[in-house]
Amino acid sequence: MKKKMNIRLALRAEGNFWNAYLALPNTMEGAKLIGSIALGSCRDREIKQSFMNLMTKVLHAIKDVTGQEATSWDVGPAPESKS
Repeated sequence: MKKKMNIRLALRAEGNFWNAYLALPNTMEGAKLIGSIALGSCRDREIKQSFMNLMTKVLHAIKDVTGQEATSWDVGPAPESKS
């Protein structure tokens, strides 16, 4: 049996990009970049929502690797960046 992973999707505006990370709860330490989009294009709500939906699907696809499926989603502020 595979070990359950406690992970989250973290979305951050960084420079000219909106970046999506696979991260551990309450920290960005060791986070892995899984997607990025030009921040300016996210002014369009439909594009912004489409990017969020795609990154959520990527997170769900991790099930294929880990055997674990996300069971709930919470939206909230991310931990502060240390950089």
